[in-house]
Amino acid sequence: MSDTFTLTIDGKEIQAKPGQTILQAAEDAGVYIPRLCAMKDLVPHGSCRVCTVMVNGRPQAACTQPAAAGMIVESETESVQAVRRDIVDMLFVEGNHFCMFCEKSGNCELQGMAYRFGITAPRFPFLFPDRDVDASHPDIFIDRNRCILCGRCVRASRDLDGKHVFEFVGRGHEKCVAVNAEARLADTDIDGNDKALDVCPVGALLRKRVGFSTPVGKRLYDHKPIGSDIEHAGQE
Repeated sequence: MSDTFTLTIDGKEIQAKPGQTILQAAEDAGVYIPRLCAMKDLVPHGSCRVCTVMVNGRPQAACTQPAAAGMIVESETESVQAVRRDIVDMLFVEGNHFCMFCEKSGNCELQGMAYRFGITAPRFPFLFPDRDVDASHPDIFIDRNRCILCGRCVRASRDLDGKHVFEFVGRGHEKCVAVNAEARLADTDIDGNDKALDVCPVGALLRKRVGFSTPVGKRLYDHKPIGSDIEHAGQE
């Protein structure tokens, strides 16, 4: 009995293993599917929907949808790409993202995704929310104005650090990431070496005093689009 099966992504047959999601199978085959909440070593969450694909004619989140034999997956069609562009557009206007002043610029996955989709300015009205910035910790700060509610920090703190420092509270437009303390980040057991600090795709959760240790021009997405590493691996 074979330990792999075949599915099709944008007309290309790829091999997948039992238990893999569409996103995992695509990545193994060198096919990049955009994502913001999904990350290796973290339990799939399906919150951002940037990885939306059409599976046998129905929209699905590639990071949570199990791959299956004979699946017909559409990822690079104009209609699917339009959905992704709209999601990224809305993430920009829903928060306060000023890339030219952000320490994460060049390493920011949201910024990198906008460049990949050719977004130079959002087409929706800005909401200009007023959200908390917590700089109480001596080594770490959290700027909720930049948070896109991907849940990476929540999952990493829980599953990789074993600490439960972060969690979602509220609903709808009032939903935000809270800390496991009465009020301040400084009152939690977070540490500068925690893996939760490495997973934020934007500039919402950062270490202090290291913001520009890697200069602009030498950052992840300064010269190559986000996803290039996966696509390049598939061509080897």
